[in-house]
Amino acid sequence: MAPKKQAPFDAVSTLQEIESKFEVVQVLDLDGNVVNKDFMPDLTDEQLVELMERMVWTRVLDQRSISLNRQGRLGFYAPTAGQEASQLASHYALEKHDYILPGYRDVPQLIWHGLPLTKAFLWSRGHFVGSQMPEGMNALAPQIIIGAQYIQTAGVALGLKKRGQDAVAITYTGDGGSSQGDFYEGINFASAFKAPAIFVIQNNNYAISTPRSKQTAAKTLAQKAVAVGIPGIVVDGMDALAVYQATKEARDRAVAGEGPTLIETITYRYGPHTMAGDDPTRYRTSDEDEEWIKKDPLVRFRKFLEAKDLWNEEKENEVMEKAKEDIKNAIKEADATPKQTVTQLMEIMYSDNVPQNIKEQMEIYKEKESK
Repeated sequence: MAPKKQAPFDAVSTLQEIESKFEVVQVLDLDGNVVNKDFMPDLTDEQLVELMERMVWTRVLDQRSISLNRQGRLGFYAPTAGQEASQLASHYALEKHDYILPGYRDVPQLIWHGLPLTKAFLWSRGHFVGSQMPEGMNALAPQIIIGAQYIQTAGVALGLKKRGQDAVAITYTGDGGSSQGDFYEGINFASAFKAPAIFVIQNNNYAISTPRSKQTAAKTLAQKAVAVGIPGIVVDGMDALAVYQATKEARDRAVAGEGPTLIETITYRYGPHTMAGDDPTRYRTSDEDEEWIKKDPLVRFRKFLEAKDLWNEEKENEVMEKAKEDIKNAIKEADATPKQTVTQLMEIMYSDNVPQNIKEQMEIYKEKESK
């Protein structure tokens, strides 16, 4: 009797088994009830309130920034409403000496890491002062090139490891950024050297107007971590507590020498991709918007805090008024900042070995600016 042939390797089943492992982790349901006590972060009442204050303040900043942009008082602006839990709860899990390498939508994390609001406004206007981080603030200016910050983060994280520093480098991109080559190169490099990095994919369902379903056949973006041999996790990006805990655990592993983590936050941007002419009504339905509004991170977290008698309408109004006053003062200061000149830009770009043609152009502009 001929021996029975061994069944061939079932690649499809292996893929399905891997994909089934990446379930969305959640702590709070839509009504603010704790549904996953095992993943509940160890935060004091004061810390919970502080995180909510940051989220409310940032929502006001987003609303005012959109208005300022429409008035012509800001330049480039990428709305953040809907992504406060993903951005601020992940940042809240960091330490002051950690490094942030943000994308262009991640200005709120920079502000809470120490960037003066005035400089944030100047960055939006393209002023070089807006990219000058304060002394002691470990961060780079927001990256405009999609996914490039992932490469940079791998390098910064490796530098931290080689220097023996107890710190991590964290970066953010959207679901569209995870389709870039830099994304794979960054996480693979960091994996190979066990660099202390945290890579966050803020999956807000659209790369400008391209839906996430058109970008990849992968059921999750977090499962891409498997290819480079690092942990990956999918969290409810509208749930501040889930995002915080996922980031906290990733940081703990990184500083312990266990290497990087890839975190996918399932979130949504309520506004356009940027204020530069994008119209989300052309590619998103009102029904979709309404479904995500029900998941608003501020509403969910507010219900949780109110149930603990830690939050109320009066407290929220106080934070909103403070945000408005902060914004008013910062935009006034930004308006008073001397305008950037062409020669200043040239001098920043070249410290020595200035090409002859640039020298000639600099003289031309110096003459124009002196008039």
